[in-house]
Amino acid sequence: MATEIKTWQIIDNKLTQVTTSLTENNRKEREHLEVWIKSNPEILGSDIAIIGEQIQTKSGPLDFLGIDENGNIVIIELKRDKLAREVLAQAIDYASDAATWDINKLNEICENFLNQSLIDYFTAKFPLKQIEELTINQTQRLILVGFAVEEPLSRMIEWLSNNYNLGINAIVLNYVTTSSGDELLSRTVIIPEEVEREKSNKRKFVIEMSNEPGNYSIEILKGLFKNYLLKPNVSRKRIRDFFLPTLLDKKLVTRLQMRREFVKLNGSADESQAGYYLSLISVQLGLKKNDFLRQIINYDFPNNGWEKDNFTIKEEYIELVEEVINELTIQSTLQKLD
Repeated sequence: MATEIKTWQIIDNKLTQVTTSLTENNRKEREHLEVWIKSNPEILGSDIAIIGEQIQTKSGPLDFLGIDENGNIVIIELKRDKLAREVLAQAIDYASDAATWDINKLNEICENFLNQSLIDYFTAKFPLKQIEELTINQTQRLILVGFAVEEPLSRMIEWLSNNYNLGINAIVLNYVTTSSGDELLSRTVIIPEEVEREKSNKRKFVIEMSNEPGNYSIEILKGLFKNYLLKPNVSRKRIRDFFLPTLLDKKLVTRLQMRREFVKLNGSADESQAGYYLSLISVQLGLKKNDFLRQIINYDFPNNGWEKDNFTIKEEYIELVEEVINELTIQSTLQKLD
């Protein structure tokens, strides 16, 4: 039996069935449904954050790409009408391509969509997760979204979930307009969320962390450092505009002092927010691939084994940092004049 939701409105103490649709109200999938979902992705699940839309795969554009709190990639396919069995093959096709995407590819998608790195966004959305334990694309979840589900598709989803532990679900939406003109969107799911979520807890790609510094020549180091600061990323901008200038001015800066300097320089509204920004910067310093940053910036762990503190620019690289910041400032000024 096909799954759908029906709604009744209580008018003058009587039930009146509301039978409206997106099409009848000139609402479209791309212009309206996708915008609504982006405004509050929780309708897809409480543990899902959207990191991209209309992502090109080998088989066509994927409506939404999401990530859950365990680092699983979520394939989200929308239909403004009934979900047919063919939608499942389409989603599996997309997932087979997305399964090959590494962290750099996913980070690029996230930066293009949100103008911030995947790590920054993930940390903001799921603050209780330890970044050092984060796994990315450990497996892929499939979420099909429509306004009814044909019986064969419902049966296939339950079979794949029960027999093959595939993280798959269908979300059935119901759109209505009331007599007063209010628009309502409700939903139900084929598989209970906690059951579908549990299917996806395996490991694949791990974001590697390290405290080991790089060992680059000055010329290569300067190139890596400058290119890093040039990329449009919120944490990198804070490093360039607030973190590094503070280190150049104060030499050795504690975590507490850095938080106060961020507020003083209008880099944050208060010290609590500055502490959050500093945590994101600490993550950037700890990424294994960013060993060139650790070649330039020193820190230790005086209080906790996980909390970086006592930041300094190594004396032999102070001139290099000043040169790079000056060059970036000049470049930014010239771009504004153009």
